[in-house]
Amino acid sequence: MIWLTFLMLLPIIGTAVIVALPKANETLAKQVALATTLIVLATTIAMAVSFQRDNVELQFVEKYAWIPSFGINFALGIDGLALVLILMSTILAPVVVLAGWNESHGGRWSVKTFYILILVLETMIIGVFAATDVFLFYVIFEAMLIPVYFLIGGYGTGNRSAAAVKFLIYSLFGGLLMLASIIALYVMSGAQGGHTFDLATLSHLHMSRMTENLLFLGFFIAFAIKAPLWPLHTWLPDAAESATPGTSVLLLGVLDKVGTFGMIRYCLTLFPHASKTFTPVILVLAVISIVYGAILAIGQRDLKRLIAFTSISHFGFITMGIFAMTSQGHSGATLYMFNHGFSTAALFLVGGWMISRRGSSTIADFGGLQRVTPVMAWMFFLAGMSSLALPGLSSFVSEFLVLVGTFTRYPVHAIIATFGIVLAALYILIPVQKALHGPTTPGNENLSDLNLREKIAIAPVIAIILVLGFYPAPLLKVINPAATHVIAQMGFSDPVPTSGSK
Repeated sequence: MIWLTFLMLLPIIGTAVIVALPKANETLAKQVALATTLIVLATTIAMAVSFQRDNVELQFVEKYAWIPSFGINFALGIDGLALVLILMSTILAPVVVLAGWNESHGGRWSVKTFYILILVLETMIIGVFAATDVFLFYVIFEAMLIPVYFLIGGYGTGNRSAAAVKFLIYSLFGGLLMLASIIALYVMSGAQGGHTFDLATLSHLHMSRMTENLLFLGFFIAFAIKAPLWPLHTWLPDAAESATPGTSVLLLGVLDKVGTFGMIRYCLTLFPHASKTFTPVILVLAVISIVYGAILAIGQRDLKRLIAFTSISHFGFITMGIFAMTSQGHSGATLYMFNHGFSTAALFLVGGWMISRRGSSTIADFGGLQRVTPVMAWMFFLAGMSSLALPGLSSFVSEFLVLVGTFTRYPVHAIIATFGIVLAALYILIPVQKALHGPTTPGNENLSDLNLREKIAIAPVIAIILVLGFYPAPLLKVINPAATHVIAQMGFSDPVPTSGSK
């Protein structure tokens, strides 16, 4: 069965149905969007059941001629890394639709347009993780900017237009650098056997070290902007502050993973020698991101900006795990991507409900919520503890694997990064204490707790955070073979532990 093409077509079919609906029937448009994302999720689960965990080769491979004269194909295939990210994305899509049932109201365009953008974005998310033709990947990578730009600029709040433009400019700049590298790869492939954009074929090209380093930078900078990694992160806090909570979940929880995914799939695969050359610099940038993001998060007064800066710190951990060049680091980084999607989703969704009820995003305005809205307060507490990587919650396992995997090869970087965990306790516990405990801030006395729809929306996110905290084995069994395969392809082996005895 053509699983991946079918998955990409389902949201397009849902989009076509919404387009055909009367403009005034907003509720039906929401219901169609929710039903579509649930069908996509069910299909993804069915595909995941058919996935062979021990097979390190790409599975569900499809290849169709697209522009034959230039050697461009519509080529898809996934390994364990891509599978877990597609699964994460398709789980979060219906959660976003249900949780943000009224987010589209008050936007520049209609409710129908909002859900059309969501479904089109879901198709592109699946495609960008599944593409095995470099040109196809680039087209989807750039096309994803369009729905995100309109979701931020059309349905956000505050200075949404400026935030959307800033996001677009940063992303386009990175995309142009990557395009230059792709063109160079295409030209070199023609001189070494035939023009192609096939990822597997391009990974065997012969090139000088200088050429490889330059082409690596074209890809890496694009992915570092998308991730984002310090110092290319400055678009993120503005975008997160202006976007709706649901858009922020898709932006930070899903789309930013394209950056770290690209580092593994393209930077390491196409440019193994350059990846080794730049590893020391990238690890320094990752450590700076961890500490810098955490320190700035501590000083934030706005709830949305706080969550954005925590994500910069988290992406530092993910990048460090990738370039630690150990199987534990890679497994931890991939699991971290999955877990970060849900911890960030919980923070943004519950934070969004708090903001909509209070009419303010200032942390100091949320005092005493535990007495007034106990369910919402507990959900925010669990989301915060997951972001803190508290043992027993999902993020702890992935953060532990990243630190252990890094320490075996780069102990100094791991030790400094561990300081970020201490800072995380501050940037999470301080807002938790201000928002949930203490006397009830005037204006909070009559706030309503979560309704049934909101409880249903947040329930699967919290359940995943709790279950994977105690039993991450199902995901790791899918991730570990792919992580080990990547490390072996790079020519690395895990460091052998040494003892002090002779």
